[in-house]
Amino acid sequence: MIAALLLEHTHLAWLVLGGLLLAAEMLGGNGYLLWSGVAAVVTGLLAWVIPFGWEWQGVLFAVLTMLAAWLWWQWLSRRVKQQKPADASLNLRGQQLIGRRFQLDNALVNGRGHMRVGDSSWPVSADDDLAAGTRVEVTAVEGITLRIKAVNE
Repeated sequence: MIAALLLEHTHLAWLVLGGLLLAAEMLGGNGYLLWSGVAAVVTGLLAWVIPFGWEWQGVLFAVLTMLAAWLWWQWLSRRVKQQKPADASLNLRGQQLIGRRFQLDNALVNGRGHMRVGDSSWPVSADDDLAAGTRVEVTAVEGITLRIKAVNE
């Protein structure tokens, strides 16, 4: 009886399918079912207003799904291009220090020591021994060690 009703009123099948796909999308939230659900609802509404065969309804559903997904992809790719690229060194604190200048609190012995950066202490290395109070610039990061050089200001 239900099958006969759905065959006689195919628009109801499309509307039910669209509703189920949209409900499943709300449960999952990945966006995969959204455009298929919208296409099924549109197909159901068109089949209700302009009755046509189930073959053409299937073709319409497939075309609308592909069209909606393509339009969404176009919109999303434009939006991603407009966004400012994320800072590549966001979680790489040492990389953010390259080029910055500091003053040594302690002298470097054998080209090695520690330097205060904000509330942290970083191991540093240089080519030469440097006295406390020397202005230095961070030139590179080797593991967790900052590579520094003396700067003449």
